[in-house]
Amino acid sequence: MAGVGDKARFYLERAAPELREFEEKEIFSKEEIQSLVQKRSDFEHLVLAPRTKPTDFLNYVQWETSLDRLRAKRCQRLRIRSVNSHASQARTFGIFERAVLKHPGDVQLWLAYLDFAQSVKASKRWKRIITRALRLHPTNAGLWALAGRRAAQAGDMERARAHFLRGCRFCTGEPTLWVEYARCEMDWLARIEAKKAGKGVRKGVNTMEAIKATEAQQSGDMIAFDSDDDESVDGDELMLPDPDAEASGGHLKAKQVFSEEEAQKMEQSPALSGAIPMAIFDIAKKQHFFGAAAAESFFDMFARFSNVSSQDRIIQHVLSTMEEQFPGHPCTCSCQIRQPLIGVDVLTAAFPKALRESLARLKAGLATTKEKNILSRKMVAWIETILEVEGLDSGIKMVLEHTRRSLEDS
Repeated sequence: MAGVGDKARFYLERAAPELREFEEKEIFSKEEIQSLVQKRSDFEHLVLAPRTKPTDFLNYVQWETSLDRLRAKRCQRLRIRSVNSHASQARTFGIFERAVLKHPGDVQLWLAYLDFAQSVKASKRWKRIITRALRLHPTNAGLWALAGRRAAQAGDMERARAHFLRGCRFCTGEPTLWVEYARCEMDWLARIEAKKAGKGVRKGVNTMEAIKATEAQQSGDMIAFDSDDDESVDGDELMLPDPDAEASGGHLKAKQVFSEEEAQKMEQSPALSGAIPMAIFDIAKKQHFFGAAAAESFFDMFARFSNVSSQDRIIQHVLSTMEEQFPGHPCTCSCQIRQPLIGVDVLTAAFPKALRESLARLKAGLATTKEKNILSRKMVAWIETILEVEGLDSGIKMVLEHTRRSLEDS
């Protein structure tokens, strides 16, 4: 069996042609190349050692990336176009492959691997990496959320929903993925309503047709671990659907024209009135992790989407559940107090009236809550975020500062 030295020499020799090209084109001097070889040799011996750590591979990748940036700058300065970054990228991918094979249980390594693949726009490789990572870590909410967000950003909501639905089956111990799924649906609603208002729609395109295109259904409502592109796959190498694919089979779907009746039905669709985010919350209520803190995390997330017309209905749905299941809890009282100010700009004339309602609820909440100290700390943090706003009216500022002092002294 080959020793560490022989393995290190094997990887170093693979980079020899590139180094010779650097010397021939005078991108690096002979002394610099010798220094590069020595540094790379040190890294190879380090990562090939029996007790190597994940950080050793990450440091190696960081060094290779900085070297490639230096090479690109010198090529630009010397006006050399024939040298590209393919060899460096292939070497970096190789380092990551060795890293995840040696430390498959380290999620940070997989995330760094995915970040690099995305940075060099290697979408097919990204797809294979996320599939392998999810197989090894099916209960990691961050990986499922990453796959879902990527599909949603590519405009494929059906595929994004499939990722989230599959992930939520595994991640039932914490609310992170469930909240992220609801956030993705709220983003989708915000985009739909922007298109209804004519924003982001090309001139001459019917608004409702643009919305329908966004809603276009694809086959299946579950994540499919199989190949759906033209890339050949060896054996049982299975992959997630490609988020970057334009349409199934690589062919664009035919444009459809909708009647006024169909457009009216679509406008009245429950999905456009916030039914999906509320359904996610309702299913989350049945999970083991659900509690006042989990419900508050849903509330806080929904509160950020003031550009969604159904926001008030969704937030009231969450708050009603909290009032029913966790009456008097600091999280419930905190949401009740902040509700009147949701969607109200601090610098508008509507803010003082809404603030008056919130302060009245604060007084009532302090009298009824089971844990006054916790609620006071929550409210102090909330007030401080408002006080940080530039241009805040002096009268409002004085009232809030007095309220904060009262809460701190209580």
